[in-house]
Amino acid sequence: MTRGSITLAKQGEGCVNEDAVMSMEGVIAVSDGAGGGGLFADKWSAYLLANLPNTPLLSADEADGWLETIWETFYNECEQTALKSGGLLLDKFYDEGSFATLAAVWRVEDSKCVWVSYGDSVAFHYNRKTKILEHSFGRLADFNNPPYLINCKDELNKQGFHSGEFLTDEHSEVFVASDALAHYIIMMYEIMNHQNFEEELLEAMGKHSKNENYIKAAMNLMPFDFETDVLDILFSCVNDREKFVCLVRSLVSSSVSALDDYSLAVM
Repeated sequence: MTRGSITLAKQGEGCVNEDAVMSMEGVIAVSDGAGGGGLFADKWSAYLLANLPNTPLLSADEADGWLETIWETFYNECEQTALKSGGLLLDKFYDEGSFATLAAVWRVEDSKCVWVSYGDSVAFHYNRKTKILEHSFGRLADFNNPPYLINCKDELNKQGFHSGEFLTDEHSEVFVASDALAHYIIMMYEIMNHQNFEEELLEAMGKHSKNENYIKAAMNLMPFDFETDVLDILFSCVNDREKFVCLVRSLVSSSVSALDDYSLAVM
């Protein structure tokens, strides 16, 4: 599998891609800027990844300490940008700041990766021999909840920080995705393995949100193979923008995934 990363703005004229994504030797990451509040979400997500440390953030305190060292430069630059745009935007920035999620994975040994997540961007490990998908998120229904968000001006809410390890081997695939794509991946895995995830699928559908519609539409695609029809297709797009555009359009038009920014990074 080829290492790489790709990101695509939400379909629609003039839509700003608020995701940022990276894939480098030994580290992958995605950050989803939350444009529903504050300003400069796209800049904040890109800034977080540009300043991601080379070694894992092992605790919420470490993550908070990292943010403490980087936030001020971003804040000062955006303050000047907002000032030039007028008082209303400046007040909004003072009041709300900028918001983003984060999911990152560092390879620390040949057979071990450390992941961190904050919000609904997700780190994944799939083993082609055991057929087991591990991920940093909670349950499928949790995508219905407002995500924890990293703010450029506020202390980190440590309840939103999660971390762990992936034990890997030659059969492993390690990757990260922003929320819409992450929901699709987890949903398709659970549907294919519905005998093990019936309770979780019913819980998600019981929320009666748009995600219920995606699950029902995906169930109509059965039978399918998670590796061949989901992962292999996704990984084949990671360095092929045209193919990724076609895939995302297909997922949205077939009502199995949301109209959103889409990002993927593969280690």
